[in-house]
Amino acid sequence: MDFLILIKTLQETVAAQAELIGALQENKVTQAKLIGALHDSHATQNLMIDTLNAQVKNLETEISLLKNKKNSNNSHIPPSKDENRVKKNQSLREKTDRKAGGQPGHEGTTLECSAEVDEFIKHSPVFCNCCGNDLSTVEEIFIASRQIIDIPPIKLKRIEHQVFERQCSCGHTTQSQFPQYVANPVQYGPNAEALVGYLHTRQYLPYARMQEFFNDVMGLPVSSGGINNILQRLTKKAMPFYDKIKERIEQATCIGTDETGQNINGKKYWMWTWQNDKLTYMLSSESRGFKTIEDAFENGLPSTVLVHDRWACHFKMDAKGHQMCIAHLLRDLNYIDELYRKQCGWTGNFKTLLREAIQLKKDFSVTDYYGPNAERQKLFDKLEQSLHYPIHENYPKSKSLQKKLLAKQDCILYFLQQPNVPPDNNGSERAIRNVKVKQKISGHFKSTQGADIFAILRSVVDTVIKSGQNVLNALFLIASYGTE
Repeated sequence: MDFLILIKTLQETVAAQAELIGALQENKVTQAKLIGALHDSHATQNLMIDTLNAQVKNLETEISLLKNKKNSNNSHIPPSKDENRVKKNQSLREKTDRKAGGQPGHEGTTLECSAEVDEFIKHSPVFCNCCGNDLSTVEEIFIASRQIIDIPPIKLKRIEHQVFERQCSCGHTTQSQFPQYVANPVQYGPNAEALVGYLHTRQYLPYARMQEFFNDVMGLPVSSGGINNILQRLTKKAMPFYDKIKERIEQATCIGTDETGQNINGKKYWMWTWQNDKLTYMLSSESRGFKTIEDAFENGLPSTVLVHDRWACHFKMDAKGHQMCIAHLLRDLNYIDELYRKQCGWTGNFKTLLREAIQLKKDFSVTDYYGPNAERQKLFDKLEQSLHYPIHENYPKSKSLQKKLLAKQDCILYFLQQPNVPPDNNGSERAIRNVKVKQKISGHFKSTQGADIFAILRSVVDTVIKSGQNVLNALFLIASYGTE
């Protein structure tokens, strides 16, 4: 009996153990599922973390772009587009110990008395301030003199030109001819034409203010239509000089070029310039692309080094060489420095390299450009290293600029190879800045003809200024002896 009870107990124990084993197996399956679920959750979390990190990085980049917007000191944006005026300490110019204002040795200018006097006005006492006696017969004693420089009253001068004929004893009749600039029964003279061109192109006055000036100051009644006709005549007379400027531009060894937007009757056009320290050639065009360059210089400038701001179409110009504007490049590097809070060391090192090159240019004599030069070669080697320097992927704008510069490596320090090639394109910016000043004072051009008139006359005026001549006198000569 006891044996049966023992067997039964063992059977119950085995059953209990089997049930426990089944439970453990079920628990193991549950644990495996739980572990699999945890693995899936962990993978999902990792993916979410990577996504959030990417979003944070994008947001940080956007915030950095918003906090460090492009302006005239770190990009090609003109000062007129600055939302807030940039602090002066962000200028590209390095600080010095010199005080503001005139420097020691600078010669000032002031009004001086002249030995040539047109009129004398005596101030002599005629009675005694003490007793009232008559002093008109008493001898004068000179004490001192002072001079004033003034403008005489302006009075119009009407000149009538008359032509005559005379008969020779041989029977032939000879007639005289009117001067070249007297082409109509009644017209404005060369002085008036020159002054209109001067006020329009050099002083940027609009037609209405010129009309007021001629009426109120000069006593010369002239309408806005009359002013426009005068400018058209003067422009036709100036065309031979304008064409000559272009011809000399094509023969120059170094030329800077730039373009800027202009408003012509509400439509966006472009004013182009090609210039150096002696010449300025300006051209109004509907296009900012290579077509304008191709139309203006169909044969290119094969003997000329072209200085510009890396605008793509300029590189298409057939030229002896290209020099990119270092001032523009420094502003681009400043922007990247501000964007990445100066954490990308490549930009700082590249700016140092460019400034060293500019300083070497200042220290060069003419003979230093020809033959080997150790300092120049050292800078070329540093440029090579910098353009192949590995930049971290966290600084994509630095990598992008480096890639662009590497493609145009020969155009960065070209100015160290020729004495007449400048490191910047500031001359071109000064040439086209006049268009912006003109439009700020006078408003937009009403027609393409008006923009062409300004481009032609301004080219002549700038060239005259660079040659050290008097602008008004030059315009007078054009008005007097030019042909329409």
